Amino acid sequence: IAKEVAKLLEMKAQLAGDEVKHKFVLKTPKGTRDYGPKQMAIRERVFSAIITCFKRHGAEVIDTPVFELKETLTGKYGEDSKLIYDLKDQGGELLSLRYDLTVPFARYLAMNKITNIKRYHIAKVYRRDNPAMTRGRYREFYQCDFDIAGQFDPMIPDAECLKIVHEILSDLQLGDFLIKVNDRRILDGMFAVCGVPDSKFRTICSSVDKLDKIPWEEVRSEMVGEKGLSPEAADRIGEYVQLHGGLDLIERLLQDLKLSQNKLAKEGLEDMKLLFGYLTLFGITGKISFDLSLARGLDYYTGVIFEAVLQQQENDHVEEPVSVGSVAGGGRYDGLVGMFDPRGRKVPCVGVSIGIERIFSILEQRGEASEEKIRTTETQVLVASAQKKLLEERLKLISELWDAGIKAEVLYKKNPKLLNQLQYCEDTGIPLVAIVGEQELKEGVVKLRVVATREEVNVRRESLVEEIRMRTSQ
Repeated sequence: IAKEVAKLLEMKAQLAGDEVKHKFVLKTPKGTRDYGPKQMAIRERVFSAIITCFKRHGAEVIDTPVFELKETLTGKYGEDSKLIYDLKDQGGELLSLRYDLTVPFARYLAMNKITNIKRYHIAKVYRRDNPAMTRGRYREFYQCDFDIAGQFDPMIPDAECLKIVHEILSDLQLGDFLIKVNDRRILDGMFAVCGVPDSKFRTICSSVDKLDKIPWEEVRSEMVGEKGLSPEAADRIGEYVQLHGGLDLIERLLQDLKLSQNKLAKEGLEDMKLLFGYLTLFGITGKISFDLSLARGLDYYTGVIFEAVLQQQENDHVEEPVSVGSVAGGGRYDGLVGMFDPRGRKVPCVGVSIGIERIFSILEQRGEASEEKIRTTETQVLVASAQKKLLEERLKLISELWDAGIKAEVLYKKNPKLLNQLQYCEDTGIPLVAIVGEQELKEGVVKLRVVATREEVNVRRESLVEEIRMRTSQ
């Protein structure tokens, strides 16, 4: 009986095994994606442009863990806190995946008692969102942050953050963009004079933040219907949040009897005037709009807030104009570090986050539409042979090139046909071929072929590295 039972159990296990095989689904988790070589080539180009800009402005780089203690992240994101990924209890610590790079940065400053730093940080963050991946929204995505922490004179670091956004978006040639600027103090002052109770500031703020996506009527009915605001207060807010402009609007609001009597709003407006003065010196006010509807949902902002949006782009290949929305955002958060400091010591901070995924989805769509060939390697030269039995000579030569820092490849075949080797260069975009043949070996030269023009020159073996460098640097 025992034998028969064992047999039956074995059969059952086999059947179960077959079932498991059958059920196995190959997919990436919801809200995530793989990146192939072509996509990574575009991504690296974008990262490189952004890092170059951050370094040009004197930033240092840091890194922090992908998960934090749950209590570090709790209560810092307002209504968005429900999107934080909590992990199971790990050895007595309740952990969550980081939601952005700003809160970990504040924790890092408080923990190391740093009061002054200009840093950038590029890393993945996680949100338990219901993702609309077509619009560049994911559950796992990169953020590129630049922040200036320290006690400085007002609006000088803030102006530099806006200049950085302007430089990066201009450099990446994404098309027409606009950077909207507002100030939390102006918003709070405006809510106060419009009759919004203190307890409703943040929730009304998150309604106002939707104005770029839905019309004022819908925002108003959300405020009144769902959030219990009086219709009169909502109408008063409506008069302000539909205003946008430049210095002239700031001047006008400074003359506004109700607003200018509010201490917070007055401070905010005076700083905004100062900011626009610096932005004028940087020569970028043409792309900046002081916009009273900009609210940015995060709870930790205390002063200037800004968001860069791409203007709708007409696209030959797409019927509908594509609007990707916000591609960068940030602001001043003077109280966040103090939340972590045992003595509540404040470190004023201002920073910007570049929406790399959205930028990337635009560039990817553009690449597909133009069908331009994207190189996925940086190989400068293929070491090839014209006759058989030259594998050892090819390997010797490629080793010399690698040791000299040249990016080189060789086909993994003993006797490849010359035509196949040249075809490989065509397919992958390798610009040069270094051909070794019996005659060349006798003469101590290498035949260097330019793939695009098919021009061939004999180069002395000892000059080959220099010749390749010269030809590929052009």
